[in-house]
This record gives sequence, C-alpha cells and structure tokens, in this order.
Amino acid sequence: MHSSLELKREVDAIQIPSGDMVKLPQGLKVIITQSLGGTYTVATDFGLARINALDADALGIDPKADKAADASTSSNIPMEASDLEMEVWNQLKNVYDPEIPVNIVDLGLVYDCRVENTDGKNKALIKMTLTAPGCGMGPTIAADAQSRIMTIEDMDDAAVELVWDPPWNQGMISVEGKMKLGMI
Repeated sequence: MHSSLELKREVDAIQIPSGDMVKLPQGLKVIITQSLGGTYTVATDFGLARINALDADALGIDPKADKAADASTSSNIPMEASDLEMEVWNQLKNVYDPEIPVNIVDLGLVYDCRVENTDGKNKALIKMTLTAPGCGMGPTIAADAQSRIMTIEDMDDAAVELVWDPPWNQGMISVEGKMKLGMI
C-alpha cells in the first residue's frame, strides 16, 4: 500500500510493538504500510502505530468504502466446524498482527475455536498464541479477536485466551498464508 498522507485530526493509536497507547497529532505525516482487517498500520517518524477503523477518517479514509478482508476458507479451519463456529473462524480471519500481512488464522495462531451453548446462550472459546511471547501487541490482538466475534448475531459472549503451548512455529502457517508470504 505505502501511501503517504497527513493526519486530518488528532487520533489515538497503538504503538507497535510495545502496545502502548499514543496520540498522533493532526498534521503528522504518516505512510500507510498495511490496511488489513479494518485496521491501519502507519509509519511515522516515531515508528509504527496502529489506527482503529473507527478512526479511519483521521487518515481521510471512508471505512465503509474500504473493502473487508477476505473471509474465504483456510486450510487451518477444521472441516468439522459447525456453522456458528465457521462464523467465528471467518471473523478471526479479519484479525491481523499489525506487522505481518497475514491474518491470525492463516498464521496458525488460533489453536482452538469452540462454541458452547449453556442455557440457550452461545459463548465462543478461543485459544490463541502469538509469533513471539514478548509481543506487546498480544492483548490488543486478543481484544480485536473478541470484539470481532461479538459482531456475530447469535453470539452472546466470547473469551480469548493467550496460550504458549505448543510454541508457535512457521510450520503452523496455512498454505494460503505461506503463499501470501512468498514461502511457496
């Protein structure tokens, strides 16, 4: 993408990779380096930052006009997933690590995705990891996953747990993810 622009207004952002909240001032020159899953990674003189889709207007972008991420199938989605679990998987395909142009499903970061129904209430239970345990963006990525799941009409609750066992490795990347990264 790599388009340069000036911020139209002050905007809250998340510093990458620390995960710290920062305010980017109006008029700051930024370069959009990634626009995936409805968030925008920008390069500034101070490093990388992630801007939420709700603040896309600060970049001069109409988020409704910005195309949604591809929710096609992935070799990392189990074939036995129920319809509701498939909706959860498709929402998780809209979640990206801001430094890697592949969604968390195709990166192999989602270890378990289940939907439990208790007393007529649906709750998604997700276990996921990160490419590196020290990543400061972990809580942000997990919160993004949870909020995307909660957009599903029949979903009442969602819990996203960060786990470290088994440790993530590149062999967990889907065929689709490896193609996008130029690994095959």
